[in-house]
Amino acid sequence: MTLPRFNVLIFVALFFLLWFIYFNYRLDKVQLDNQSNRYLPQANSDGTRSGYNPRKVIIYNRVPKTGSTTFTNAVAYDLCKKNGFHSIHLNMTKNRYSMNIVDQRTFVDNVTAWNEFGYLNPIYINMVREPLDRLLSHYYFLRYGDNYRIGLKRSRAGNNETFDECVERKKKDCDMKMMWLQIPYFCGTHSFCTEVGSKLALDQAKSNLLNHYLLVGTTDRLIDFIALLEQVLPDFFHGALDHYNTLDENRAHLRYTKKKIPPSEQTLEIVRNDPIYQMEKEFYDFAKSQFEEQWNRVKLKDGSFIPKQFHYEKIKPPLE
Repeated sequence: MTLPRFNVLIFVALFFLLWFIYFNYRLDKVQLDNQSNRYLPQANSDGTRSGYNPRKVIIYNRVPKTGSTTFTNAVAYDLCKKNGFHSIHLNMTKNRYSMNIVDQRTFVDNVTAWNEFGYLNPIYINMVREPLDRLLSHYYFLRYGDNYRIGLKRSRAGNNETFDECVERKKKDCDMKMMWLQIPYFCGTHSFCTEVGSKLALDQAKSNLLNHYLLVGTTDRLIDFIALLEQVLPDFFHGALDHYNTLDENRAHLRYTKKKIPPSEQTLEIVRNDPIYQMEKEFYDFAKSQFEEQWNRVKLKDGSFIPKQFHYEKIKPPLE
């Protein structure tokens, strides 16, 4: 082999080596850019986000009588077209609040992604309500209906028994077991989640709230819940607060129970001493404190949101 030919081979080899290094660098940069678009979307001039991930899914496993109809119908549904997303109302047979494993698999294949089945997790949000307030609202809703479906005859229509009378007579509708609802909604599908008064269920519900829910608001702070969602999920909730503030009184309070009679002090004392109420109240207070902490970390005294508290530096290799 002559020296000139050897030099040519060396040159060709170096060329392909440099081309391979450059190709891998560009590939890494594209992957990094894609990740940046996915996790750190930039704001457009209209406030929406570029780099929107169409596979992003939010699950709102709404708890009955917590303001969920107002939030879904008057806020989320109204924003679908404006912000370019789809909303699906999942109707559970016989008002169940959990799925069996077969239905879970089918749901995952059709709608979302689920870590347990080898996919990414969806984003979970929810709202909770003081447990006695929620039960009272449900109790009188069954008797007097609401302002949402006027004229619809409810299952206890004509039964004018007050909550006080129900407690005194130890009837089923005011049994403290009826209070056991918000904990199971957050506990999941474990067998102990439906065991009324289960300490395991309470602990699991708290753990799930901390580890799997992006945000859990409270009924009495619906406006703050909407405002915070607009900040953390702008792809879906951009303009949500302004939209809610323009609603008339009826749409801003959908499914408002027509008639509620406050319980007596004697009834309140009975409820407060019940262990099931105490556990549900403990979970509610836990959720409320978490929301309060999240809120205080992002709001200033004048009501505005705190500006971004971080920036990126020392990106290696530098992005072109």
